[in-house]
Amino acid sequence: MTSLVPPDNGSEQPTRIRWLIFLLAGGTSWFLYLHRYTFALIKPRLQDELGLSSTQLGYMDSFFSFTYAGLQFPAGLLADSVGVHWLLGGLILLWSVAMALHAWSPGIQTLYLSRLLFGAGQSGAYALLSRLTRLWFPASVRTTVQGWVGVFSGRFGGLCANIMFATFLVGIIGLDWRIAIYLLAGAGILHGIAFLCVYRETPRDHPWLNKAEVLLIEGAENGNPEQAGVDTTITFRALFGMMRIPAMMNLTMVVAMTITSTIADQIYSHWIPLFLSAEHGLNFKEMGIYSALPLLGGACGGAIGGFLTDRLIRQMGNRRWARSLIGAAGKAAAGITLAVALLGFYDNPYVFCGLLFLVKFFADISLATSWGTITDIGGVATASVFAFNNSVASLVGGAFSPIYGWVADSPYGWKLVFTIACAAYFLCALCWLFVNCTIPVLTSPEGSSNTDRTPSA
Repeated sequence: MTSLVPPDNGSEQPTRIRWLIFLLAGGTSWFLYLHRYTFALIKPRLQDELGLSSTQLGYMDSFFSFTYAGLQFPAGLLADSVGVHWLLGGLILLWSVAMALHAWSPGIQTLYLSRLLFGAGQSGAYALLSRLTRLWFPASVRTTVQGWVGVFSGRFGGLCANIMFATFLVGIIGLDWRIAIYLLAGAGILHGIAFLCVYRETPRDHPWLNKAEVLLIEGAENGNPEQAGVDTTITFRALFGMMRIPAMMNLTMVVAMTITSTIADQIYSHWIPLFLSAEHGLNFKEMGIYSALPLLGGACGGAIGGFLTDRLIRQMGNRRWARSLIGAAGKAAAGITLAVALLGFYDNPYVFCGLLFLVKFFADISLATSWGTITDIGGVATASVFAFNNSVASLVGGAFSPIYGWVADSPYGWKLVFTIACAAYFLCALCWLFVNCTIPVLTSPEGSSNTDRTPSA
């Protein structure tokens, strides 16, 4: 690979192009959730206009999950083999076009097709972003960056879907919901074009960085040039030939942790707006505001969780237990808070949504450290490991969406939906105690790790 980095003059200050990449990555996560959460907001309109049941809408969520989950692992493998740049830029464009098709769809059949294409477009995005953060940021701050990119930006995008789409564009301005979707889809297409134009695969490939910034990103100031920035790819054959039984068992616990977390998260991504409309009769403007509260809590939790994890790792000097304790404590606190909300405040939607702010705050504190855990164990195969983990969790979680719809339509009602989520939080907390982020997924035949060689503290 030919480096485009100019020679070091011995006194230059590092450029700051990594923070432009940070903005592109955060913007990608923001648009992903902005677009994804709008479907939950148009469900009441689809019920009115097309006469769809909650169960049918749940099947549409499952159609999204089929392609979202099914294509993640191939996308992760491809990213670890050929890179992020063109693949992620193309996915952004695909899901933005599919977003527009939701508004264009004249009937239920084309809505199902839109959901399939939308899932395909969003399938590999977070796996590719995990590889991006590994290449562009040193390990000392990587979990903090991942908290902002993967959790804060995504949750804030979901929040903005509620406020921008439901409350402002449709509720206050009075735009037809289809026109509002076209506007959001068009903005996503522009972002995809910007990503393709600005992003480069590694810092060494980017003509705008000087050598000082490249060395800073790669961690050379700590005598470790392989912490980030080095574009080490891996072949499909090598990926499957370098796994060992302890790594497989540990990855199983990571997947179990992610599955239980995803089961709970299905409520926030697909059902809160319809719950507020059907169960409590909130209008579109109120629905947008109060369904945004849990997402605001998740955004704050994600930003704080990454910072807390990096700090706790430095203080404890034990990466394994720092990550596991943050993960377990966050999910347990979320389960306790949701139980309190169900038992004491379910009939008051305003207080209930306020408590859901705290539920998601605690739950998503652990989400940042889950990104860090996957980066730790994934090493050069980070995108593949992330995609495998997320695809299995998405398949199981996607199966719960129609179950939630069926439960909501049944005599058991919405209380049982939230009770299932509460149980999932406690199971997730238990799984975290068995996750060990120091066991790499890939180990060479000689026994050396193929993860980043970073200090434990």
